[in-house]
Amino acid sequence: MAGLKGQATYAVDAKGRAAIPAKMRATLAPEDNNTFTVTRGFETCIFAYPLNTWRQMEREIGALSGYDREARTFTRLFMMWAEEVSLDGQGRIVLPKQLVSYAGIKDRVLILGAYDHIEIWAPESFSEYLAAQESDYETLAARVMGGQ
Repeated sequence: MAGLKGQATYAVDAKGRAAIPAKMRATLAPEDNNTFTVTRGFETCIFAYPLNTWRQMEREIGALSGYDREARTFTRLFMMWAEEVSLDGQGRIVLPKQLVSYAGIKDRVLILGAYDHIEIWAPESFSEYLAAQESDYETLAARVMGGQ
């Protein structure tokens, strides 16, 4: 799978459906079967994993120790929100109501490609998130990518 990248803002219709950008849909592998698993993300967004990537996530979660309290807690919190959704004929997915509420989504969503998954944000929440970042882009890039 090519990395998911880019951004787009879309309306959310009365049935809770939001479009996935065509360029992101085009990166899906045939084995993804036009299906994503959506779950609670970090920083109040929704993560949407293509099916094949989700299967890898499940293998990683399955490898965690059931004897470790933090591993059990993370597994519960991550998996309890998870739900499979498929693209409809117009390239939309239905966003589960509990995830919409968690992410504070109203009538619009910001769809971000995040390499192996998509992040779905309330546009206002993402703007607030960006404004709260302590590091500027160059400093962050140097720390993360430059080994500092």
